[in-house]
Order: sequence, then C-alpha cells, then structure tokens
Amino acid sequence: MTDPLHRDLLELAQEAARRAGALLRDGRPADLAVAATKSSPIDVVTEMDIAAEKLITGLIAERRPDDGFLGEEGASSDGTSGIRWVIDPLDGTVNYLYGLPTWAVSIAAEQDGETVVGVVTAPMRGETFHAVLGGGAWAAGAWDGERRLACRPAPPLDQALVSTGFNYVAEVRTHQAEVAQRLIPLLRDIRRGGSAAVDLCDLAAGRLDGYYERGLHAWDLAAGDLIAREAGVLTGGRPGERPSGVLAVAGTPGVFEPLQRLLEDFGAWHD
Repeated sequence: MTDPLHRDLLELAQEAARRAGALLRDGRPADLAVAATKSSPIDVVTEMDIAAEKLITGLIAERRPDDGFLGEEGASSDGTSGIRWVIDPLDGTVNYLYGLPTWAVSIAAEQDGETVVGVVTAPMRGETFHAVLGGGAWAAGAWDGERRLACRPAPPLDQALVSTGFNYVAEVRTHQAEVAQRLIPLLRDIRRGGSAAVDLCDLAAGRLDGYYERGLHAWDLAAGDLIAREAGVLTGGRPGERPSGVLAVAGTPGVFEPLQRLLEDFGAWHD
C-alpha cells in the first residue's frame, strides 16, 4: 500500500507537471522555430522555462510551505519538512525551441535525501510517466488507460538500442563523439533524443535497451531515474557509483553492466 504522504506528493507533482506542461505547450509561439538562430527566440524559451518553474514552485509552496526546492532555473531552499522537490521545468530546451516533440516537465520529490516520487510529462507526445518508490512505474497517454511499465528483456549487447546526449561545450562534445564512435559497432544503434528525462522513461517503457550521458544535473535525473528503476532498469554511474554529472548509465539487466564496463574502458567520464 502506498504511503499516504507519498500518494499526496504524487498527486501534487502530477498536478504541477500537468499545469506547467500546458503552459509551455500553449504559450509557445507558433513561429518560434522560424528565427531559431536569433537571440530573441532563445529569450522566449528562457522566459517560458522560468515561468514554468515559478508555476510549479508556487503551486507546491502554497500547498506545502515547509518543503525545500532544487530547480534548474534557480529555485533553491532547504525547507524544514524533510521533503525537497527537484524540478526541471523544461527538459529538452533545444527540442522545444525547434518545435520537436521530445521535451518534458520533470518533477521529483525527495524524502530525507531519497527520491520517493517522480513524474515526467511530455505534452507534445501526450504521455505522462510516474512512479512512487516501491510502487512500480506507470504511464498514460499512448496506451488504453494507465499501464504498468516494465523494461524490455535484455538482448545481446550487439542488439541493444542505446540512447545518449551530447554536451554543448565543443571540447566535451568532441570526446563524447569519439566514445560514441567506438560504441556504435558494438551495438544495434545509438539514438540522441534530446531529453534525459524522456530517454529514461522510454527505457522504462521498453522503447530502449540502454542510456548513458555525461554532464547531467540532479534535476535532469531525479524523476526519470526513479521511474526507470521502478520498471526494472538498473542505473548507476561509474562502477560502484550512483548516477551523477560525472556519468549516468541505465540499462536493462544484461545490458547495464557490459555497457557500463565499455563506457569505463572508453573513458566516457572524462574529456
């Protein structure tokens, strides 16, 4: 049975994600991608990002004034309740700018430092994913009703479809491209979706076999990592470590360890 507190946190996260997703979807100018190389659309995206975070934090603070926050757009407070919300109001900013559908609102709730609730909503895909610690991972939108998620059975590594992301710093991207070049012959293929939160949820939903990325922040990972783990996915960083900005690796059992080992051998965690 779900802890009543966790159930309340989930319902609040779902409401906040739904409202923020609608704000971002409905508030995006139709011609935003036309001038995608100019500074003005970047400013619009930043304004939308900040507005979405303010909507989320405002709603949560109204209902739970003693909770803390960690958000991509600057929300940061410790709180006194033992609950901290980790928020990425717009994960997949470049996709959003160009009108691609793979962007999401990601909201997680931590209790005494452990993630207990995760919600990821992808409005343009019409999908919402959620998990409560120990309660499995669930999704709605692409299926009839609500569906419990389970990751794919592990294929041989050479048949694994793996997603990744690339940093925006040129030197880091160059190294990441070298790692990907070495990996590609050993896998079925590599995808680059553009949203860490969505990639982790797609892994949970059986649409990918693995995922890795360097340079992520807590708000990129928190909700998606819980959803993936509750669907049976294994997650980590470098061997023996948790996922972090140094390296995040996720995979179905059978794919995770060999993928993690290759990434370690290829030095995916450094420039």
